[in-house]
This record gives sequence, C-alpha cells and structure tokens, in this order.
Amino acid sequence: MLFSYLEIIARSAAVYFFMTIALRIFGKKELSQLNTADIILILLISNSVQNAMVGPDTSLWGGLVAALVLFVINFTIKKLTYKYKLLNDLLLDKPEVLIHDGKLDFKTLSKLDISNNELKEAMREHGLEHFTDVKLCMLEIDGTISVISEDTKHLKQTHYKRKHNHKNFRK
Repeated sequence: MLFSYLEIIARSAAVYFFMTIALRIFGKKELSQLNTADIILILLISNSVQNAMVGPDTSLWGGLVAALVLFVINFTIKKLTYKYKLLNDLLLDKPEVLIHDGKLDFKTLSKLDISNNELKEAMREHGLEHFTDVKLCMLEIDGTISVISEDTKHLKQTHYKRKHNHKNFRK
C-alpha cells in the first residue's frame, strides 16, 4: 500500500516537471492568449497525464495524494524561485521589450511569434492607434502585453493588474 502511494508521488512529480519544462519551451505568450483549441489541448493533456500520475490506483486517496503532491511541488517551486535567483532565471521568463519610443523590436517580436495584428490589438486596448504613440510596450512574464503611451496624461489600464506585496519586490 505504501509503495503504491510512493509511486503516485514519484509519477505526479515527474508529470509536474514535464509540464513545467513543456510550458517553458512553448513560451509565456501561450498562457495569456488561450483560444478554443488551447483550452481543448489543456483538457486533453490533463486527461492524458492523469493516468500517468495515479497509474492503476483510481481510488479517492490515490487522486488526493496526486493532487497534494502537485500543490506541494508548486508551493515549493514558488518559494525556491523567490529565494534563489539562479532558479528563478532558469524557470521563469523575463519581460520582453516589444516597442520602445515608437520603434518596434522586430527580432524580439519574431522570436516570440507576436504578429502585427496581436500588437495592434494590444495597442487598441490601451487606446492607441499608431506605433509612434507608444513609449513602451512589453510582453510581461504572465504573458500579457503592457503598453505605455507617449501621452502620460491619458494613461489607460485595460487589464487587471495584480497587486504584489512589497516583500516580493526584487532589488
């Protein structure tokens, strides 16, 4: 019985780390811009890895152990990435500058597969029409696109902005 739960713990950890690496490879842009196909993919992935985590144990306890392992690993990874900069750099993306003072960074846009239409949509959401109106446009670590206009008198926020505790501010 104990061996069965240890196997579930090991399998769940393996799936967690596989999914973390897969999301890191496929990029942060994918996380914030989910369409119907992406949601279907997530549902299918969760269904496909469920058996990989619990194996033949389909009991309530087996499922709860797998879920607990995922929560504990996620909590631990968050704490460790906050504490160790090297791990943070390895696991988490950095914000990327897309437009600076009206000039597009085509190399970064190409690397991140951000189309002209996506960029213009983000600008329109912030009330801007032309690239020259943009002081700074960034792809944030959570996958959202932030836009700051040249006209700082009329700043517009169109996305929910998460509040961070002052202790989470890095120097």
